[in-house]
Amino acid sequence: MSQSLFRGSGVALVTPMTPDGIDFPALEQLIEWHIASGTDALILCATTGEGATLTYAERAEIIERSVRQVNGRVPVIVGTGSNNTASAIALSREACAAGADGVLVVTPYYNKATQRGLVRHFTAVADAVDRPLIVYNVPSRTGVSCTAETYAVLAQHPNIVGVKEASGSFALIQEALNLCGDGFSVWSGNDEDTAAVCALGGAGVISVAANIVPREMHRLVELCLADRILEAGREQLRLAPLIRALFCEVNPIPVKTAMARMGLCSDLLRLPLCEMSEENRARLFAAMDACGVDA
Repeated sequence: MSQSLFRGSGVALVTPMTPDGIDFPALEQLIEWHIASGTDALILCATTGEGATLTYAERAEIIERSVRQVNGRVPVIVGTGSNNTASAIALSREACAAGADGVLVVTPYYNKATQRGLVRHFTAVADAVDRPLIVYNVPSRTGVSCTAETYAVLAQHPNIVGVKEASGSFALIQEALNLCGDGFSVWSGNDEDTAAVCALGGAGVISVAANIVPREMHRLVELCLADRILEAGREQLRLAPLIRALFCEVNPIPVKTAMARMGLCSDLLRLPLCEMSEENRARLFAAMDACGVDA
């Protein structure tokens, strides 16, 4: 197996929207901004990209347009998870056929599969594609978590290259790194854990905060991967109040609100997500100002 999919800061990119559909001009501008800002990978149509409420046609057009625009400059990874294994396979095949460099597959939500079921699910998806697959473990959203032993089994599959770990369990991350070896990458799935995960040997972060501070998140991981841990720790602490504010309501409500303030895209969301409360909006804007994020 290989860690070559990416190392560094991957942005879990929002999907800019208009009342009538996808705002493709805004998406194009975001992609260019991220590449110029040092973002190391683009992750499309996942949680932050509101993949759950995109139509199949919208997903296909987002992937096709983005892959064509990026033109190999950074990896394009597409969220293709589902609680239905057949659907996850179909979405993954479609993303790969459109030119995605890899897929991000979340643990099946609602079904609450056993660990044996999780192994079979991810193996079935990985068997069906010819691109790298990143497991996405986020039990706060799905109600199920992989164990380190499950990662060790999955790490034997040539197409399964690592995990976006958003469990917040450093015990699980340490055990996974010990069991899986160097060929299995661990990316932090929580911005606030980035420096700590990288210090343990992680490959970087798949970041929400990078939507508004891409240079800073790239720099944070760059410091970590260069073993400049104390500097990285100081940067993590500096960004901590902003990161906390970005999660004071369910993601991606705050980050889209922040991006609208910055003029990057609208704050439109699809139900059941809705606009941010005025109290939390004020908290977010204060954190942005304190961190020097341009309005």
